[in-house]
Amino acid sequence: MIVVASDNLHALNPDVAEAVRKLDPKPLQELAVRCVRAGAGLLDINPGYLSRRYQDRMAFVVEAVQEVVSVPLILDSPSPEVLARGLSVCRQTPILNALSLEEHKLREILPLAVQYKTPLVLLLMDDHSFTPPQMEEKIALALELRARALEAGMNAEDLIFDPVLPNLSWPDAFSQVAQVIETIQMLSVGAIFQDPAQTMVGLSNLRSGVRRRYPLNVEATCLSLLAGAGLRFVLANVLDPEIMATVQLINQMTTV
Repeated sequence: MIVVASDNLHALNPDVAEAVRKLDPKPLQELAVRCVRAGAGLLDINPGYLSRRYQDRMAFVVEAVQEVVSVPLILDSPSPEVLARGLSVCRQTPILNALSLEEHKLREILPLAVQYKTPLVLLLMDDHSFTPPQMEEKIALALELRARALEAGMNAEDLIFDPVLPNLSWPDAFSQVAQVIETIQMLSVGAIFQDPAQTMVGLSNLRSGVRRRYPLNVEATCLSLLAGAGLRFVLANVLDPEIMATVQLINQMTTV
């Protein structure tokens, strides 16, 4: 299982937002180095919402980070224009995050992945940005998204499926977590497609906004269950010692 630094180089981090606003690379570079030293296998670059005037900020962050670390990047934005700015300066092939069944994303983000030959995260959400709670519905979305991606020219091995962990404030959240785990397992063992598929989840989705109500060990427990189901990539706060200790222990126990 590969851990991706996702809560760190994110515009919701005030230090990142300020560095992006001031075009100051140093805080971004220091943070990137800390994340890699903590065990991040990839860095998720999310500059937040950028108006047309400031879309070049994605390129600024990518260039700043690439000066100090060599791990692969995930370019994370709902905007094809912002993703394109990042792609134009990447030194090595990144992962694009993410495609759903929303028509504008199929029309604008999918061609970018084909053009630049990048792996692509398929977010199991329908054309209204809704993620269904049941495993069968998630698999149906996976089938449709995969078919659309292959038809556009993507390679099957470059597709990464994210069944979307719920927030624990949602109704029946724990039941939905169980459905995500089952979806990960079905995809990872090759029960849906001819070969095992790569999978990803955003772990911090669980406790976003409800951290006072639910302790951190909820994330650690969920991570262990997801790893057992065959999860390939986890988006997490790599500067959290408990999460990283859990990742290290999981990887030690699953290394053949």
